[in-house]
Amino acid sequence: MSAVKELSNVRNIGIMAHIDAGKTTTTERILYYTGRSYKMGEVHDGNAVMDWMEQEQERGITITSAATTCTWNDNKINIIDTPGHVDFTVEVERCLRVLDGVIAVFCAVGGVEPQSETVWRQADRYAIPRLAFVNKMDRIGADFDRCVAMIEERLGANPLPLQLPVGSEADFSGVIDLVEETMLTFSEQDLGQEVVRSPIPVEYEEVFTAARMTILEKLADFDEDVMEKYLNDEPVTVDEIYRALRKATLALEIVPVLCGSAFKNKGVQPLLDSVIRYLPSPVDIPVIEGMDKDGETIELKTGTKEKFCGLVFKLMSDSFVENLAFARVYSGSLKLGDKIFNPVKRKKEKISKLLKLHANKREEVKAIEAGDIGAIVGLKFTTTGDTLCESGDFVVLESMDFPEPVIGIAIEPKSKAEEKKLSETLDKIAIEDPSFTISTNEDTGQTIISGMGELHLEIIVDRLLNDFKVAAKVGKPQVAYKETITASTGGEGRFEQMTGTRQYGHVVIEVEPLERGAGFEFSNEIDEQTIPAMYLEAIERGIKDTLDSGPLIGYPLTDIKVRLTGGSYDEEDSTEMAFGVSASMAIRKAAAEAQPVLLEPIMDLEVVTPEEYVGDAISDLNTKRAKITGVESEKDIQMVRAHVPLAEMFGYSTSLRSATQGRAHFTMQFLNYDAVPGPKAELIIKKIRGI
Repeated sequence: MSAVKELSNVRNIGIMAHIDAGKTTTTERILYYTGRSYKMGEVHDGNAVMDWMEQEQERGITITSAATTCTWNDNKINIIDTPGHVDFTVEVERCLRVLDGVIAVFCAVGGVEPQSETVWRQADRYAIPRLAFVNKMDRIGADFDRCVAMIEERLGANPLPLQLPVGSEADFSGVIDLVEETMLTFSEQDLGQEVVRSPIPVEYEEVFTAARMTILEKLADFDEDVMEKYLNDEPVTVDEIYRALRKATLALEIVPVLCGSAFKNKGVQPLLDSVIRYLPSPVDIPVIEGMDKDGETIELKTGTKEKFCGLVFKLMSDSFVENLAFARVYSGSLKLGDKIFNPVKRKKEKISKLLKLHANKREEVKAIEAGDIGAIVGLKFTTTGDTLCESGDFVVLESMDFPEPVIGIAIEPKSKAEEKKLSETLDKIAIEDPSFTISTNEDTGQTIISGMGELHLEIIVDRLLNDFKVAAKVGKPQVAYKETITASTGGEGRFEQMTGTRQYGHVVIEVEPLERGAGFEFSNEIDEQTIPAMYLEAIERGIKDTLDSGPLIGYPLTDIKVRLTGGSYDEEDSTEMAFGVSASMAIRKAAAEAQPVLLEPIMDLEVVTPEEYVGDAISDLNTKRAKITGVESEKDIQMVRAHVPLAEMFGYSTSLRSATQGRAHFTMQFLNYDAVPGPKAELIIKKIRGI
């Protein structure tokens, strides 16, 4: 690969979409046309370069985000292919945190699907400029205009088609470039390698003229030069259009839309051209914000001559190598042998090995420069979301929020000899995957592993048994319930130890319910004379630790506000421990009297079914305590949207198949927690207590 000298010639992009929209196939074509791969990998054959995990090849889906680098017209493109399945949303989240631009891939038949919306909102949160690629134009039912309309309606975006498809379904033969006013077709003899330019067919001239006029009208709103020429009926040059398009895309004012069929090798080279033309380079993000040791906002200039600063966005471990830390370097450069500082952990780290990645292949390098993505081997203290900076500096970049797990299973070693190996392997996976947690059930002593969905846990168990060779027994999936309170009440805790070392603590609190999803709030309403400030942290910590186990059946207590309203202390005998214990006693009493209720995870479900089975699909959902929120029709298929408790959804794919003769499919993602109805809650509580 030719060396890229300028930072303005680098692109850090992600490819994101709903499952099965064609992300990995698109990435495979990009790697082939840029010369990074000598042959095209296919997802359905299990030989896609980017789906290198055995579990990905078996299922034909992307599970872990894979990074690679290629060059296109002397520009370097760092690409991350992200998962589309909702169980792996956290993979998308952490990749978007460090990317500058995104290609959003949409299926020309399915349009904007539920996970398309999820990843789009994640990109909104990080304010990332996007290109839209309407893929699968060769499929039966492909509809480019409908897909563009859905991007506008469902995502609230401002899509601007820069191409028109020539033909559709089996007759899809190429695209019309609206900016350069030409038709592009892709030769079938050399896997679409040669792009053939020809005049626009006569029958497309009318629709082309209208679409090109739309581009000029929209750009006139964002660019004064284009507006002036447009109003004066003067011709706008191709370069002026490109400049205005780039400006509007970087400002998040428009989303350029292209189309093609990655599987049929059509439309990928113009997509690569558009990545270079419209998506930002590290130079377009001249300043990033961080915090200093006092919590004050500071601005960092990006560039190779600045001091080093980077963010670790992913850790990866396998059974053969030390931990790999994926890092984006924002400023300066990271060199082999450097000693750097982790301000989050307040620890120094030494750089013993640096790698560039191509899926699961690794290439050792001596430095990673500003604007680049690479991997560091052997960091001892650093975890996902940590900032790394030069020794002597203190800069913390914005980290990431990870969703809480909603489903768990019990796991235990098959023999005493496997106990240590299981524990160490689970710890490895938990460091690598922030949406995976390990806990111990206090009543049974069982180890519970929790994740984002059935597939998420299935993959983890698969890796445990097959990759890490741990002999373990696995239970059935269990819902991760929570508890909350529904009334306001008070509680008092007094701890006095009269024997040995005398200790004293006395706390009075009030508790009240908060709205769903609010979590935990603590407020201090007393003065220093009642309880000195030095004990407040111990009181709050004692309350927080107790909230891990609620009064009903020991699930975490959430959506609760605790106000410290009174108490007393002894100048000689009071200790932090005594106040922690008394706070714990007070919250236990108050929570038990505040009419506690059980909360369960509710999922947002979309079922896509042929029209004749919509009644059967809805009847089946009604038996699962589902609330139908809408039914939309699209040609001869119906989309049923519903909110349904996760507890009712185990084995749903089987019941949906039997209700619709295997012709319907569904997607679901976590929505929120809500109270379990009274009679159902009683049954769950009795079952868990073993009554």
